[in-house]
Amino acid sequence: MSVMFGKAKPCAECNLVLLGVMGSGKSALTVKFLTKRFISEYDPYLEDIYSTDEVVDQQPVTVRVMDTWDQEGPVNCERYLSWADAFLVVYSIDDKESFKGCQLYLQALSLHNNTFRSQTPILLVGNKLDMDRYRQVSQSDGEALAARFGCSFFEVSACWDFQSVQHIFYEAVRRAKRGSEHSSLLNVSEDKALLGVHSFPTPCYREMPVPATAKLVTVKTSRAQSKRRAATLTLLKGFKIF
Repeated sequence: MSVMFGKAKPCAECNLVLLGVMGSGKSALTVKFLTKRFISEYDPYLEDIYSTDEVVDQQPVTVRVMDTWDQEGPVNCERYLSWADAFLVVYSIDDKESFKGCQLYLQALSLHNNTFRSQTPILLVGNKLDMDRYRQVSQSDGEALAARFGCSFFEVSACWDFQSVQHIFYEAVRRAKRGSEHSSLLNVSEDKALLGVHSFPTPCYREMPVPATAKLVTVKTSRAQSKRRAATLTLLKGFKIF
């Protein structure tokens, strides 16, 4: 996460990456967050990055959401591991195989966190709560997997109320912010110990990862503009929005 310094009001930036097997509902969650609408049809082979200006806990923040498509699963996820400030690992509660796929992603993320950088927040998200009568993954199984990898756990439905979907994205932003502040404090403490002077963390500007397929599309949207932006999102992403 980076923070802009200057005369203008500081605006934080947060990069979120959604991971999960095809059909788990990553795109549906992304579009629900961006437009408050539910999609039932979309091209599952596209991968895009979207940007939206939000206010989380009375603080403005530019949230970038990467809706991924990994043909090879976590084997091919290096391009965004260092870009993301937080991960949302998604599975469908009515699909046991998608839950198994989540375990592979969590293992890859855990290895990356332990090897290359400080802990990046991870949220495990059980999607399609509206399909509860066809549930194949119990809530306790989801909680146990989250506890095993030290991540937060949520169950949600992309086709139900918008607030519950917004909550998990905002929670990812909050956890990323806390993680960034903790890292900054550690860096300042280390600098003080080594140099004996006060220092400030340098803003970090990271290049966006190249999507796996399709050209990069960035759609800037806000709550007031979401209805007007829906048609553009449909055109670029191939979504059918209702």
